[in-house]
Amino acid sequence: MKYSPHDPIAWMTSELAALAEQDLHRQLRTHEGPQQVRLQQAGRELINFGSNDYLGLAADPRLAEAMTRAAREEGCGAGASPLLTGHGTAHRRLEQRLAEFEGTEAALVFSSGFAANTGAIAALAGEGDAIYSDQKNHASMIDGCRLSRAAVHIYPHLDVAALAEMLTAGAGYRRRLIITESIFSMDGDLAPLVELAALAERFDCMLLVDEAHATGVVGPRGRGLCEALEVEHRVPIRVGTLSKALGSSGGFVCGSQSLVDWLVNRARSYVFSTGLAPPVCAAAEAALEIVAREPHRREQLARAAAALRATLHEQGWQTLGSASHIIPLLAGEPERALSLSAALLEQGLLVPAIRPPSVPQSQSLLRISLSHAHTSEMVGQLTAALARLAT
Repeated sequence: MKYSPHDPIAWMTSELAALAEQDLHRQLRTHEGPQQVRLQQAGRELINFGSNDYLGLAADPRLAEAMTRAAREEGCGAGASPLLTGHGTAHRRLEQRLAEFEGTEAALVFSSGFAANTGAIAALAGEGDAIYSDQKNHASMIDGCRLSRAAVHIYPHLDVAALAEMLTAGAGYRRRLIITESIFSMDGDLAPLVELAALAERFDCMLLVDEAHATGVVGPRGRGLCEALEVEHRVPIRVGTLSKALGSSGGFVCGSQSLVDWLVNRARSYVFSTGLAPPVCAAAEAALEIVAREPHRREQLARAAAALRATLHEQGWQTLGSASHIIPLLAGEPERALSLSAALLEQGLLVPAIRPPSVPQSQSLLRISLSHAHTSEMVGQLTAALARLAT
């Protein structure tokens, strides 16, 4: 489309209209008050099944108190990138606590989980190297691959045999890196980490696992799926987030001291970003203490998720192999996903519709994100509504 030289961005209007015609146009919605399972939106109370606040900590007063103390003692902002003057005692304490929590030599905090993935992947592989990425990996991992300038090979979702064939055929690279989510953010299914670790060892590859949706929730101590499957010692690079189950903000990478030293020098999203705000670090540290002291949160969440999945299967919903607290309901086309989401909203239930490019074509879905804070009554209201909508 041609556009006026006096309005060089006029093309956006028609492009947005085209998105709307395909039911792919997105708009921001503002909620009032804290992010929690009872959410105020446009003056109406909704039961929130769209948040990643898996342990119900985002509005926990203990995190707010930790933030308040840190703001008074250390200020509100880091003021600079970490290598200039933006790495303070709050960052050091959090990184030490994360390393202890994860059972690793060291950890490094990034401004977001997105930045942790893009920065780590692009720092670990470059020209002359190869990356092997699961087909359904998060956008942050996809963008890290693009920024790396490495050769990128996409293997079919969870297909270990196909990955083995790719690795066998691609032996001429300088270094090779396998990357995967542990719990996949849209489908809620689990990566075959035992098999992936075996392939990494067999083919002398690095292995990076993004535990964003498992940190704090899965494993005996809440360290993630690597812990649950007892492969932590076989996964040299683990990425996590502070913004989901831990109720704060930011991301991190944990592993050896050499890994962290390398990222401090080569991860551009770390080197060139202002450090995380000290109060945010304090909130994340408080959340880690809660995870350690209150294992019942993740245990109850796991039981509730299993029960909900069973009920939805009985109703006839396709849940795409979910084995976690993330439960998708396959809708197919964007129009149906939006229609189902709107019908639930009318009943006071916020269940977001997920559409391309977040999911593949013809795989639009409703994404139920279960939290420890959801009561049995709330879940019952959801299942009753879905029973009426099931076809």
